Amino acid sequence: MNSNKTIAFVGLGSMGLPMAQNLVKAGHSVRGFDMRTEAMDTLAAAGGVRAESVQVACRGADILVLMVVNADQARTVLIDAGALAALPEGAHVCLMATCPPDAVKRLSEEVAADGKVLVDAPVSGGVVGAKAGTLTIMVGAPKPSYDAVASVLRTMGDKLYHCGPEQGQGAVVKAINQLLCGVHLAAAGEALALGQKAGVDTATLLEIVSGSAASSWMLKDRGSRMLMEEPPVTSAVDIFVKDLGIALAAGRSVNMGLPLAAAAHQVFLSESGSGNGLADDSQVIAAYRRLNGIS
Repeated sequence: MNSNKTIAFVGLGSMGLPMAQNLVKAGHSVRGFDMRTEAMDTLAAAGGVRAESVQVACRGADILVLMVVNADQARTVLIDAGALAALPEGAHVCLMATCPPDAVKRLSEEVAADGKVLVDAPVSGGVVGAKAGTLTIMVGAPKPSYDAVASVLRTMGDKLYHCGPEQGQGAVVKAINQLLCGVHLAAAGEALALGQKAGVDTATLLEIVSGSAASSWMLKDRGSRMLMEEPPVTSAVDIFVKDLGIALAAGRSVNMGLPLAAAAHQVFLSESGSGNGLADDSQVIAAYRRLNGIS
C-alpha cells in the first residue's frame, strides 16, 4: 500500500521550509504556502508544489501542517483563510507551533466541529533540527489520530512522543521544556555576568562551569555567545518572552505558581524592552550587565 500522503504545508519559515523539504524527500506530495513567494519558490525547486492560496493547498490534502508563529496565526489560516473548509472530511491538522494549551484545546474543538481532527504536535530542536530531520515532536491527540500521522511526523523528527490522548497535552510538555530552557538560560547569564562584575576571566569561568555539575545544555550552547560582542542570531530574545509567557499561562490554567519562570520572564522582558528583542537570546546577559553597571 502506498504510504505517501498529500500534505498541505503552511508556514515556510526558517524551520518550516526545511521541514517541508524533508517531507518532499520522503516521497510525499507537498503543497506549500507562505506569504513570502521566495520561500514557495525554494520549495518548488526542491520538488514541492507552489500553492497559490491556502485553500488550493488544502483541497484534497490528507494532512495540513501548520508551522506558523502562534495560535492566532493558526486560527487565521484555519478559519479566515479557509483552510478548514477546504480540507476533506476526516483530514488531520498538525499544529506544530508553540501555543498555549488552552488555545490549542479551543482550536481543536473548532476543527472537530468541522469534521476534521487537530493533532497537537509542537516541536523542539530549532533550525538545525529542522534541517537534519532530528526534531523532538510532542504529540497530544487521541491514539488513532497519533497513529494516522506518526509516519509523517517521523520524517521531520527522530524523537516522537505521544504525550497523551488530549489536544493541549503536547503543548503542556512543550511549555515545560521552554520553562526549563528559559530558566537555565537566564541563570547562565546571571552567573557569567557575576563573573564579569567580579573581574574573573569569563572564558576560563565558562570552561570550568561547563564541565562541572553546574553545567546545562543551554550554558554549553549559549555561553560562548554570551561572551561575544555581536553574536549571530540563532534564536531571538523575543522567542523566550513568548514561550515563558506560555509557560506562565499553563501554570495559571492549573492554578500553579511558577516563581522561577516568572523571574526569568521578567529578565527577558527587560532585554526586549531595552530594544534588543531581535538579538540572540544569549544576550539576556545584557540585562544583568545594565542592572549592575557592568560595561
